[in-house]
Amino acid sequence: MSITNVTLETERLTLRAWRETDLAALFEYASVPGVGEMAGWRHHASMEDSRQILQTFIAGNEDGDEVLALVHKEDNRVIGSVGLHRSWAAEDNDYAHLSTREIGYVLSRAYWGRGLTPEAVRAVIAFCFVGPGLDALTCSHFVTNHQSRRVIEKCGFSLVKPLRYYARQLDQTFDGMAYILYKPSL
Repeated sequence: MSITNVTLETERLTLRAWRETDLAALFEYASVPGVGEMAGWRHHASMEDSRQILQTFIAGNEDGDEVLALVHKEDNRVIGSVGLHRSWAAEDNDYAHLSTREIGYVLSRAYWGRGLTPEAVRAVIAFCFVGPGLDALTCSHFVTNHQSRRVIEKCGFSLVKPLRYYARQLDQTFDGMAYILYKPSL
């Protein structure tokens, strides 16, 4: 499933493929301590860190991850991302028969508290259940990440189970919660 040529529009956001010209905006939000760590990755210490990540966003990676840039329409700035990743459900016998992807997201701290992440996630959900025809989407958060929990709840995901997550970049294991959202039957 590829979303690299997909553009999604919401009231306040455009979700689109990453561009080389997005480097400075990516570094601006990804270099803020605490932003990436809430999702399991180390904040970017240099523009070169951001350049390497941007290249994987543009080219994709070996896991088939696809990541869209979140562009805030009001100021035409990239302020975060929403990605589709390999799901925890693929390793769980109760869910392995389903076609799933995991939604992950990050938003610039300067834009927190405005409802932008649920707006973006809802657009990706709608696309995934119509376009690629997935059976379900999953999402998860570290137990200490209450903002992500609220996004997940607002978007209609159902709690499935606790999980342990090893964040390779942080070399740390976190307790988390796993959720699922099934494709609605028509």
